[in-house]
Amino acid sequence: MPTPPPALADAAARGFADTYGSACTGIWSAPGRVNLIGEHTDYNEGFVLPFAIGARTAVAAARRGDGLLALASAQFPSRVTTVAVTEAGPGAVSGWTAYPTGVAWALRQAHPRLGGTATRAGLNLYLDSTVPTGSGLSSSAALECAVALALNDLWELGADRADLARACQRAENTVVGAPTGIMDQFASLFGEPGSAVFLDCRAIAGENVPLALDAAGLDIVLADTRQQHAHAQGGYADRRAACERAARILGVRALRDVGVGDLERAARVLDPETFRRARHVVTEDERVLEAVAALRAGALESDPAGLGALLTASHESMRDDFAITTPALDLAVATALEAGAAGARMTGGGFGGAIIALVARDRAAGTAEAITAAFARAGFTAPRLSTVAPSDGARRDR
Repeated sequence: MPTPPPALADAAARGFADTYGSACTGIWSAPGRVNLIGEHTDYNEGFVLPFAIGARTAVAAARRGDGLLALASAQFPSRVTTVAVTEAGPGAVSGWTAYPTGVAWALRQAHPRLGGTATRAGLNLYLDSTVPTGSGLSSSAALECAVALALNDLWELGADRADLARACQRAENTVVGAPTGIMDQFASLFGEPGSAVFLDCRAIAGENVPLALDAAGLDIVLADTRQQHAHAQGGYADRRAACERAARILGVRALRDVGVGDLERAARVLDPETFRRARHVVTEDERVLEAVAALRAGALESDPAGLGALLTASHESMRDDFAITTPALDLAVATALEAGAAGARMTGGGFGGAIIALVARDRAAGTAEAITAAFARAGFTAPRLSTVAPSDGARRDR
């Protein structure tokens, strides 16, 4: 279970004081996310339906007087990285520090007036996190959004949350080198308890739709396979390139503009692999819209199997058309369904990470036990099992 937010804030404050020899002036935090449905549709300008989770990343921060950005983390103790604020950007640092320095760079690009006193003052940052890395829960967006909120306050930018989401995405794309869409940052910044975030990734416009698990007597079981992935590596980039290639051949701005009724023509003009990649995105957009309509109509209580079928179909599409699942992910999904889950799917970018299963609350523990036993029989590393529910988005804690 994740560390409760007050304990995480306390740990970040202590880590800051131990590292820099003085107290921080504020603590900000942002959550990881689970994507209920809508995978690899965000960078195709389509639709997604994520929600913020309880696991969070916190950043304790304070201004400093020498124009440097100093970075330290509980996950990398005894290491402090410094870079001039004016030099933070592509190529300045590597590893995890590319994320916060990328955010600083992106915010400076969006706010040219930061050439003044605020930038010259510099910042000390100390991060601590309960979001597992490489598990499909967007630890990167949690880090980026917590830092963005802190810099927005300390640099007195007055940016709204949509602007911060764009800056965080730009940091990940340009500085980190991961060709991700904007879903993760939007979910982290706009999440609310009891709801999922329905995002139109073309308009960059979102709304919260009810995800009333308690009222429906349901749980979402999260099974982290502990097979880590990295978005900056080739598989993710290859899938994005295939989608862009399909859109170009089909003569549209993005696969968002291709409907299910257009797939017959697409099959004639695309090579088989590119067609399968496109078909996943086109049908996944349709599944997101159907899921949103079902949640708005209260189907979570009246027909959980209907929503579950959409989740399972999403996984099958990611397995067969987009080819981003793994044997461990497939086993976890199949086992959850055999244990009575209404539906299950991989969540996140793929090539490792986690699955979610929509289950009746009285079956959640049994489903988790079944997945653990199946992994043991298959010789896989024991998964991490928990339940997740919609939680607060990014905020200032102190």
